[in-house]
Amino acid sequence: MKGLAHVGVLHALVDRGLRPSRIVGSSIGALVGTAWASGIGVAKLRELAVTVHRRDIFRVAHADMAFKRMLSPALFRREPLETLIESVIGDVRFDQLDPPVVVNTVDINSGMQVFWGLPGLDNVPVRDAVFASCALPGYLPPREIRGRFYVDGAAVDNLPVGVARAFGTQYVVAVDISASSALREDTQEEGFARVFARATEIAMHSLLEQRLKRWTTPPLYYIHPRVEHIGLFNFDRLREVVEEGYRATQTGLDEPESWPRPDEAGVFPRRQVMVRVQRERCIGCGACLVHGPRGMFALDPQGKAVVANPVQEWDPADGSFIRHCPTYAITARPHSTGADDASRRSAADRRSRGSS
Repeated sequence: MKGLAHVGVLHALVDRGLRPSRIVGSSIGALVGTAWASGIGVAKLRELAVTVHRRDIFRVAHADMAFKRMLSPALFRREPLETLIESVIGDVRFDQLDPPVVVNTVDINSGMQVFWGLPGLDNVPVRDAVFASCALPGYLPPREIRGRFYVDGAAVDNLPVGVARAFGTQYVVAVDISASSALREDTQEEGFARVFARATEIAMHSLLEQRLKRWTTPPLYYIHPRVEHIGLFNFDRLREVVEEGYRATQTGLDEPESWPRPDEAGVFPRRQVMVRVQRERCIGCGACLVHGPRGMFALDPQGKAVVANPVQEWDPADGSFIRHCPTYAITARPHSTGADDASRRSAADRRSRGSS
């Protein structure tokens, strides 16, 4: 349900007169994107987002669980989500969506990632592709399309920005609502569904980090609504989720100096940080040497970790090694100096001259 932050993101873009040339979505992101591209306005989308109830999507498949037991295809029934999708996007076709939308799915048998909406993959009902993209394995049953069975594309790629390279776009704006870095409490006490959901979050985010580290062009601007504290199945805070998507996007748009030029490469925004090791907490296990960038950490004669270059310029893909320290001894804080401020002003001046 954290994916409803995408409604707030669209609202913020529309408020600024910014219209995506194309949308690529997974899961709820695919549903939000196709709904908006089918002609539903942002105001109506917000109303739908904050009034959806658990029973509108998740109803336990009691019959399957009772009679099929371990052969049940999913924990929840397919009918509630089918009804919701049909009520939102109806019988719309891919060629009727404006802007065009690409829906990310995975063939559960072959592992093939399939992007519905691309040429040759655009003559299937949009509602089928969206259901498949929402079918998180184990929770919702796979969707049959053309004799094959598809599930949520997040099983391979939770932030499918790579397909944007095929469109010759100038910028990619990536909206990530994953939450593996957020510390949870007592997940093990919340039942197998929550344990599996948490494990899925961690796996998805680890794959995402690797992809972002290899990203070059086109320049990618990363928006991360702070919804990591909200559970995947939490319906009590949907308004907060939508508002956080709006806030996070507005914050990025209010800082034009943090956006890349079209000729730049990599992931943005970038920031100066100061990395430190709290010596009293360090136990010398060496995890930072394993997970951190090559050459950043070393062990001193006392076996304690030290940082070779404390001031770093990070993009959103950096810093994942911090959460792998078993004693939470590593910290990273924003670092700003007069020189940094002058550099930011200079970058802003360059962009202003370029745009004029």
